[in-house]
Amino acid sequence: MELDPIRALVANDIEAVNGLIRERLSSDVALINRLGSYIINSGGKRLRPLVVLLAARACGCRDHKHILLAAIVEMIHTATLLHDDVVDESDMRRGRETARQIWGNGASVLVGDFLYTRAFEMMVELQRTAVMEIFSRATNTIAEGEVLQLLNIHDPDVTEERYRDVIFRKTAALFEAGCRLAALMGARSAQDQAAMAAYGRHLGTAFQLIDDALDYDGNAEEIGKNIGDDLAEGKPTMPFIYAMRTGDAKTRELMRSAIRQGGQKQIEAVREAIEKTGAITYTYFLANEEADRAVAMLERLETGVYRDALAALVRFAISRRY
Repeated sequence: MELDPIRALVANDIEAVNGLIRERLSSDVALINRLGSYIINSGGKRLRPLVVLLAARACGCRDHKHILLAAIVEMIHTATLLHDDVVDESDMRRGRETARQIWGNGASVLVGDFLYTRAFEMMVELQRTAVMEIFSRATNTIAEGEVLQLLNIHDPDVTEERYRDVIFRKTAALFEAGCRLAALMGARSAQDQAAMAAYGRHLGTAFQLIDDALDYDGNAEEIGKNIGDDLAEGKPTMPFIYAMRTGDAKTRELMRSAIRQGGQKQIEAVREAIEKTGAITYTYFLANEEADRAVAMLERLETGVYRDALAALVRFAISRRY
């Protein structure tokens, strides 16, 4: 499953979103222009604005407000990436040097703040109190997720429940908000808005679970970062948590030591333990459960190419290798 056929359905919308982002990133502060352009042009799947555009079309949105909506979602997401890379001390993202590696932590944090505030300026243009409420709640939830993840760092006793909370806050909440607002802009009923929000939440959760699996089971060139980065940063993700829960005493001791120390020193031993316990299979199973739930939420929409594309997007999310 590839993204290109799905993107083709909203190619003009995507071009309009990219143009709007470039326009709104413009500043008379030269560093903001350079760093912002570097981030926006660094590739990536752009899954969040894509799902907003498809959801808006599937919900009957016919004006251009969904372009602004999708651009806002991407700018919020980009701001979180800038901040994430500083917190995680990441040197590479999508196969390229991170902004913090080139311009430093201070510039990355401050330009991330600029993106957040510019996104909120753009929200005002939609002139809907509900838009401000939903986006404000989502960005606050994302910030809480960042703090919760920080508290989980180097903690071998993180439970699946605690980790699922982090997944929702850090990843799924923005998908949820974007899809809910797409339905709102399409003047859909409250029930349809709730269904689309649930679609986004389940899609975002599935997407993150696949990321978790690929960090131990992927290819460094394909995913654009080193295998085992989560372990190196001391992050207990779903494969790690499952292996800790089901492994024997020797496995648990290995995992406990590895997550507390961080780094890449024990990555191969940990990968073997994760494979032996079936943790990757379990993580893929959870992702497929979330995918099925996401697709079920689409039943409230009229049949058509955009609803089909939203279902195809779910299949891409769980079948990808990057």
